[in-house]
Amino acid sequence: MTDVLILGGTGWLSGRIARRWQDAGAAVTVLARGARDAPRGTRLVRADRGRDDAYAAVADREWDEVVDISSSAAHVRGATAALAERTRHWTYVSSVSAYATDDTAGADEAAPLAAAAQPGDPYDYRREKAAAEQAVRATLGHRAAVVRPGLIAGPGDPTDRFGYWVARFAAAADEPVLIPDVPGARVQAIDVDDLADFVVEAGRARFTGAVNAVGDSLPLEAVLAAARSIAGHTGALVPASAPWLASRGVGYWAGERSLPLWLPEDMPGFATRSNAAYRLLGGRLRPLEEVLRRVLADERERGLDRSRSAGLTRADERELLDALAE
Repeated sequence: MTDVLILGGTGWLSGRIARRWQDAGAAVTVLARGARDAPRGTRLVRADRGRDDAYAAVADREWDEVVDISSSAAHVRGATAALAERTRHWTYVSSVSAYATDDTAGADEAAPLAAAAQPGDPYDYRREKAAAEQAVRATLGHRAAVVRPGLIAGPGDPTDRFGYWVARFAAAADEPVLIPDVPGARVQAIDVDDLADFVVEAGRARFTGAVNAVGDSLPLEAVLAAARSIAGHTGALVPASAPWLASRGVGYWAGERSLPLWLPEDMPGFATRSNAAYRLLGGRLRPLEEVLRRVLADERERGLDRSRSAGLTRADERELLDALAE
C-alpha cells in the first residue's frame, strides 16, 4: 500500500488532496495543528510546524509521497530537512506568484523566480514561495514535483474571490452591478478539484520538475459575461475606471472593499501563463460554465448575502453606483 503524508491536509485544497489519495487506495497520514477535522479515514498527527520537533512523529517511517502546500519557507525547510531522506517522491504546491515578474504574456515554467526570502526578512508571499521551492529542489533533487497554480476556484473557496461575481449577479437580479472598466484584463482560473486530481496524479506518476497548473487565459469581460448569464442577471452593467475606483478606496484582486480579479495595468503578463505542460501531462480543465455553476450552487448554499472575505458589500456598491450617477 502507498504511504502518503499530507502536510496540512485539513484545508480547502489539502483536504481534497488527502481524500483523493485515500480514494486511490493509499494509507494517508495528515499532519496539521488540528484546527479543522482531518478527512474521514485518514490518520491525524497533531503538530505545530513552527516547533523543532514538528515532524518527530512521522520521521520514523518511509514515505512514498509527501505533499506540502505551505507558504512559509521556514516550514518547508524544516519539513524537507526532517523527511527528505525517507521520502521517495515529494510534491510541493507552489504558486505562479513565485515568478519574479508578471510582465511577459505567455511565459512558461522557464521564467525566472523571485529572489528567495531569507530568514528574518519581512514576509513576502512571492519570495516565500520561491524560497520554499529552492528548499525542495535542494533536498529532493529529481524526486520532487513543483506544481504552480494561479487563481483557484470552486465550491468552498475561503478567499471568496472568484465566487464574488456569480454571487453578486445572482443577488442583484434585475438591479445594476458595478464592474471595473479595465480593457485587456484577463482571468486564468483552475477548479480546485481539477487541481487536486492533478497533484495526486503527479505523485502517482512520480513526475519531476515544475508545471504551471493554470486554466486557459480568458478576458475578464468574457468571464463576467458568463457569470452574468449563468446567474440570470438582467440588470445593467455599470463600468467604472480603475482610477475612479482607486480614488474611492476600492481595492484590486481580493480583500474587503474590492472588486475581485482585476489588477493594475502594469502587469501585462498576469493571468497569461502557459499551461501547455499541464495539458501535456493530462491535467484536466473543466469548462468555465461548469466551474461557474458549481460555484453558484455553493454560493447559494452558503448565502448570497453573507459576509465575504472579498468584494464589495451591496450597500457599498450602491453608494458607488449613486456616485457614478451624479
